[in-house]
Parts: sequence; structure tokens; C-alpha cells
Amino acid sequence: MSAVIATAAPGCIENHTFSELVVGESVRIRRTLTLRDIELCDVVSGANAMAITPEQEGCKPVADGMWASSLIWAVLETQLPGPGTIHLSQDLHFHAPVALGDTVDVIVTVTDKDPLRQRVTLHCCVRNQYGADVMLGTAVVQAPAKKIRCERTDLPEVQIADHHRFRPLLASAKKCPALRTAIAHPCDEAAIAAAVEAAREGLIEPIFVGPAAKIAAAAKLAGVDIKSYRVVDAPHSHAAAEQAVALVKSGEAKLLMKGSLHTDELMRAVLAESGLRTGRRLSHVYVMAVPSYAHLLLVTDAAINIAPTLLEKRDIIQNAIDLAHVLGIAAPKVAVLSAVETVNPAIPSTVDAAALCKMAERGQITGGVVDGPLAFDNAISTLAAREKGIVSPVAGAADILVVPDLESGNLLAKQLTFLAGADAAGIVMGAQVPIILTSRADAPRARTASCAVAVLVACAVTSKADAKAR
Repeated sequence: MSAVIATAAPGCIENHTFSELVVGESVRIRRTLTLRDIELCDVVSGANAMAITPEQEGCKPVADGMWASSLIWAVLETQLPGPGTIHLSQDLHFHAPVALGDTVDVIVTVTDKDPLRQRVTLHCCVRNQYGADVMLGTAVVQAPAKKIRCERTDLPEVQIADHHRFRPLLASAKKCPALRTAIAHPCDEAAIAAAVEAAREGLIEPIFVGPAAKIAAAAKLAGVDIKSYRVVDAPHSHAAAEQAVALVKSGEAKLLMKGSLHTDELMRAVLAESGLRTGRRLSHVYVMAVPSYAHLLLVTDAAINIAPTLLEKRDIIQNAIDLAHVLGIAAPKVAVLSAVETVNPAIPSTVDAAALCKMAERGQITGGVVDGPLAFDNAISTLAAREKGIVSPVAGAADILVVPDLESGNLLAKQLTFLAGADAAGIVMGAQVPIILTSRADAPRARTASCAVAVLVACAVTSKADAKAR
């Protein structure tokens, strides 16, 4: 019998009751396996079809039977018999894999009816584009007795967060030697765990600076052993910050990392020590892996400079460009953000943006392509830029977002993290050594990534110094 076409109106789902079903009738649907399908199967099953090793690079990810069998159940629940169907048993056999990009036909056919128990047996077949049967079997269901007709509703949007963007950074950082890192006041579980995890990854050699008893108690709560690491006793957070900075100035430590003290406490100690200052304004840069964005996104400054002046913004941009170079972005596209994309004297950030673009043209900012003012949507969406008629080498493809002030930057970074599922690593640039700022709210992978970014920056600085010496 030819395939049954659903009789329900467009946008509706209508079932076939037991009395309506006829032996031999069937339904056929066609689907193509996409990367998103495989990711969703991974999430549901806990498997990892996307874990392709370097040796397997170029191989197509393969879906297990979950995807094919889910298509069969979709037919049973929505078309034949449809809503009200109760699944009783299945006997499905897999004959061939389904690879990314394969197109399959799913054919479900009624083969038997049991009037006494209202049960229906259906033959199930999944066939690929080459005509090969990849899955065959049967399903037994209890068909609905009552007619059901309902509106087809939109399915909920499912977002797959890609948490693999930092892997290349970690791989690159592991090629550098582990760097001695002074960690100021690591007196809570998150700070201790972050440092020990980075040490296990071969990125740093922690030097814990702070009240020894509190550090030991935090390590116990975190369930980590710190006996093999150096502990420098300091009575309180202010002293811990000063001693950690002193370790870096003396060369005993190559990196500085924030523990569980406030950021301003650590930065006061840094700014008080002339040996760590450069001619550049210090600024914080978030390195963000946003699932819905095609590449890493740098956001600055969201943690250090509250209301930066024009010249301070110049340094903030240059710091971010320098970091982008270390991360392998040869000519980063810098979007100077504001609320609008036109210069308006009533909005000072638009005037600053225009001036910064001119400064870049005159060589006061180097190494990147700077444009602004740009609204956030224009900076990251080609479509939004096109709709507003914006012609720009940066619009829709920004690598670096420069915010007007700390408030807007902090809001943007946290929105991307908590609403868009972004991972956010971050360091302070502009000092003699990179400074790692972590938060208790950061995911462990983000804290480790912050250490990796700092290691890459420190190694790049060392390489430049060695090159000059030669």
C-alpha cells in the first residue's frame, strides 16, 4: 500500500485510532543527519561521538542507533498511530552506521492488529540514500481508541554550548614550561582548586601566599593535597597581596594570580610596586568562548578601569590587541562599542570611538583594525550591520569588543556568561607580568583557561626578550 499522507491540516497533528488503522498502510519521512543531531544525541546519551582524536581528523562523526530509533518513535508518536500511542516493546537491529550528512528514509508499516488488546505491530525500517537498510525491526504499541487532533506547537529551543574552544589554548600553553605563580590569599575552595587544577595540567607551579592555617583548611575542604607546594605565611589579605607582588618583582614567581581577596586589594599592591609597572595603563581582558559566536571574543575592560579617559582607552585597546596576537589573531578586528553607530556629542562614548579610530589611522594604536562607534548588534552580527547600511571591515566579525566603561563591560561579560552560556577566561594586561583574575562563579575550565592564557603571554614576552638579546 502506498505511503499514507497525514490528513490533518497544516500545523495540526491528528492520530489514527485502532479502528482506522489498516494492515499494510505506512508512513515515510526523510531526514538528514546534522552535527546538531549528533550533539543532541551526545547530551541525552552521555556518549561523545564528537570526540574525534587528532589521528582520526577528517573522519566523519557517526551517530549511534539513538538517532535512527528516535526517528522511528517520532513517527509512531506523531503520525502512525500518532498522539495517544502507548509504546509496549521494540525489537530493532542495526545493520550499518549513519554518518554526518547521510540522508535516511524512515518507513513504518502496520503489519498486524490484535483487536482483543488493541495492540498494533509495525515494521520499522531506516534506509540510507544508497538504498541500504541501516536499521530494521518491529515495534508493538497500544493504539489510541479516541480521536485526537491538536495544534502543532513550536519545540523549545535547545542550545548546545561548545566548551571546546579553549582546548587549543591549553594545548599551546602546555608546550611552555610550568611557571611559578604567586597566588595571593587563596583561602577558599575555589581558589585552591583552580590553582591545583592548573598545576595538574602542567601550566603553573603554585606558591600559596596567605594565612597558612586558612590555606590548609581551604585545601581540606576542596579535597586537594598541597603538601608538595610552597606556602608563604602572611597574616591577612593585604599582606598576602604585598608578598605575592614582591615574589614576582624578585623573579621568584613569573605570574601573579588572585586568590579569594578582592580585586582592588591585589591591584593596589601591584600599582604600589613600581617594579611591575610599565608605561601602559593596566586593563583587564576577558577571553570569551560564546557558543553562538564563530570564534573567541575578547571583551575589555570589565574589571579594572571604571570610567577610562580617551588616552586610557587607547592603552586598553592596545593591551587587547597585544593579547589577541598572542592568541594567534594576526590582525584583530576591534569594535569600539556605544549605544549607537553614529557620532553624537550627547553620547561621549561615540566621540571617543571616533577619536580612537583616527588614532589608529595615525599609528597611535597598532596591530589591529579599529572601527567605531558600533552598537553591540552591529559589531557581532553581519545581518544587523547590513540592515543598518553599515559598511565596515569590523562590523559583524569583531574579535575585540571595547566597552565604554566598567559597568557596561561587566554587564556584557556576565550576560554572555549566564545567558549565552559563554566560558570566560581573563587576565590583566599592561604590567610586567600577566595577572590572573578568577572568580568563584567561574567554571573550572574557565579558571584553567585563564592560567593558560597567562602562560602564553608570559612565554611570548620571554621569547621577545630573548630575540632582542640575540
